Amino acid sequence: MAIITLKAEPREVTGRGTDELREAGQVPVVVYGPKTEPINATVNRNELKAVYDQAGRSSLVDLAVADKAPEKVIIQDLQKDPVLGEIIHVDFYQVDMTKSVKATVKLIFEGVAAAVKELGGTLVKARTSVEVKGLPDKLVPSLTVDLSKLATFDDVIHVKDIVLPEGLEWDMDEERSVAVVNPPRTEAEMAALDEAPEEELPEGVEEETEGEEGEEKKEESGEGEAKAEEAKSEEK
Repeated sequence: MAIITLKAEPREVTGRGTDELREAGQVPVVVYGPKTEPINATVNRNELKAVYDQAGRSSLVDLAVADKAPEKVIIQDLQKDPVLGEIIHVDFYQVDMTKSVKATVKLIFEGVAAAVKELGGTLVKARTSVEVKGLPDKLVPSLTVDLSKLATFDDVIHVKDIVLPEGLEWDMDEERSVAVVNPPRTEAEMAALDEAPEEELPEGVEEETEGEEGEEKKEESGEGEAKAEEAKSEEK
């Protein structure tokens, strides 16, 4: 896997002053970890977006702050503007390459569900990401879900059905559902849509609660993480 690199610059500005940085195309970030003091820095928004598109929250990034040697980090938390959708803040977690870490991995759905193509059903994606753990160099940016396994309306793809690369293991309930196909609506159900517009998941299928916008399960990093939270509060 190609090395993903990103350049950062130290910053002294905190609080409301960070708004001016954002207007200038910079994103305030915090770098922290179990063996480092929290560092306030900024990165170029366009460069950060390119890195996030490639690495997600589960691939290593070589982050160099000023003239220091690059450090291996992962994106621990990412916040976006609710209106514009632009990245406004990122936490980078400096990993220990010898210790297991937890990460949120996005799901890529591939293939065609026969229950959709041949039976006219509606695909329901109950999850868009999953939680894994393993050594940092074993992390991957995404995992593939094979929709061809959904041949009937009774079929369900669970977390355990997703193939994990060697060196990774699940950090969540493997019985959680990922995708199903709902049967076509009857005329009576179509008539009732005005009263209940939101489609309900079938019985036994749980809706995802961890989003891709920063609600993932955090890695426990002890004192380093506590200091990082303190640094973020000062910025805001």
